[in-house]
Amino acid sequence: MTQQSNKSFAIPLAFVGLMFFTLGFALGINSFLIPVLKGSLNLSSGVAYLLLAATFIPFILFGYPASRTIAAIGYKRTMAISFVIFALAFVVFVLSAKNESFILFLAASFVSGTANAYLQASVNPYITILGPIDSAARRISMMGICNKLAWPVAPLFFAAVVPDSTNVQIADLYLPFYIIIGVFVLLSIISLVAPLPEVKATGEEESSADDCPYAASKTSIWQFPHLLLGVLALFVYVGVETLALSTAIDYATAVGLPSPDRYAWIPSIGMVVGYICGIVLIPKYLSQDGAMRICATLGVIGSLLIVLLPAQTSIWAIFLMALGCSLLWPALWPLAMADLGRFTKSGSALLTMAIAGGAVVPTLFGALKDSFGAQNAYWLAVPCFLFIFYYGLAGHKIRK
Repeated sequence: MTQQSNKSFAIPLAFVGLMFFTLGFALGINSFLIPVLKGSLNLSSGVAYLLLAATFIPFILFGYPASRTIAAIGYKRTMAISFVIFALAFVVFVLSAKNESFILFLAASFVSGTANAYLQASVNPYITILGPIDSAARRISMMGICNKLAWPVAPLFFAAVVPDSTNVQIADLYLPFYIIIGVFVLLSIISLVAPLPEVKATGEEESSADDCPYAASKTSIWQFPHLLLGVLALFVYVGVETLALSTAIDYATAVGLPSPDRYAWIPSIGMVVGYICGIVLIPKYLSQDGAMRICATLGVIGSLLIVLLPAQTSIWAIFLMALGCSLLWPALWPLAMADLGRFTKSGSALLTMAIAGGAVVPTLFGALKDSFGAQNAYWLAVPCFLFIFYYGLAGHKIRK
């Protein structure tokens, strides 16, 4: 990758880590809003989980425009734009709360998802090409800790700000939304002044195209089978990761556990434990594809335990499911983006669009939950983890 070999990237990593935390916080808000809206507006699980769908659908629509924006104005300015869009999204959230309108909540989630798409399109390829490709999973694992610790912070933040955290009403959401708007405006300013160097992947510039001979012979992004399979793997991965991170509170409620909010930390701890292992083990002791195979196996085991164990015990298996998710994202990005050369930004756009899996899989989960119960709905995660295992075993190696 294009870099100065002796340069320390500690400061850029710190700033990008802050942005990954923001992504986790923005998505973690859904785990708080879903049960609030279900209770206040009398929604079914299938309808309530449309909130997640509205958050992830923009990745399909704005993945490619985001990559073009990055090409035009660079990574740093695109990050700043994403935070402005986040602030606008929470203005719509305020209007949604005042009107107690689920349609407006869906619109606000859609705008928030648009901001998320632009920020994801910026920070993921940025952190991947900031250093050597074989250690990219290690850097992304560091960012993952920032991201996943933010998921449970969102409901805790709301619980600290609203007057009665045990009986939250839609009207209680005004103050936290106003605070979040101010924070996102501040983050936009911070992004503009942050010391983030612009980076490019090997062979991305025309003058260095010969440095990546595999990509030099290609005429289209659709000629990279390892990337296309990676897009599908990322699609199902984001879906199961969203289930692991967003359903703990709702599942605890469904099986009748007391104080369901306290179970919000289970998946985040699992993710962080996995990220720490990635930081320590990759690439010295464990390859990126090896980490993917191990984690996919853990994901299958965790999913099976959720559906097979007694209901009130099975919630602890979400830890294992989340642990299985932990290193899949860090490993998938560098494996799928390898050898793309001048197609790097286009490949990043496809991967960003695949994050829409977070809309499809949870929506299917909500429908299955309504039809077969909360516990049986987790069967959906098993085939997803099996395909990810295939990609880590063979799919990423296909070069034709």
